[in-house]
Amino acid sequence: MTTPPSPTPEHLAPAAYPVASDEPTEPAEPTELQLAAAANTFALLASPHRLHLVQLMSTGRYDVGTLAARVGLSLPTTSQHLSKLRLAGVAAATREGRHTYYTVEDPHLLALVEQIFAHIAPDGTLAPDEPPSPSTSAKEPRA
Repeated sequence: MTTPPSPTPEHLAPAAYPVASDEPTEPAEPTELQLAAAANTFALLASPHRLHLVQLMSTGRYDVGTLAARVGLSLPTTSQHLSKLRLAGVAAATREGRHTYYTVEDPHLLALVEQIFAHIAPDGTLAPDEPPSPSTSAKEPRA
């Protein structure tokens, strides 16, 4: 008489059979490529002039002349900043006749820009956080 095969083949790792749990799962850590790309994006936005351009373009579409005037830069300098932003995929350009209009369309970047300026008061200090609502006060604080 032969022995029936075991219900869990030995060549399969235990992870192949996940155990149900009520515990929250940790978010996956970013990959090295994700970390490098994020650092490059933050480095690109570390220039106050480029950050100002991104903030403006997140609210609408503008031509280079309007952006230069609003940020207080020359046309050539503004064009160089816009070129870097376009190459990085931060800004998008649309040509209409002789004019090119620039905008930021990525919803993640739009949220990032909105969040950073909601977090910083007009005088440059950190804006105070609102008191937690009753539904969020029961959560454990982040480490």
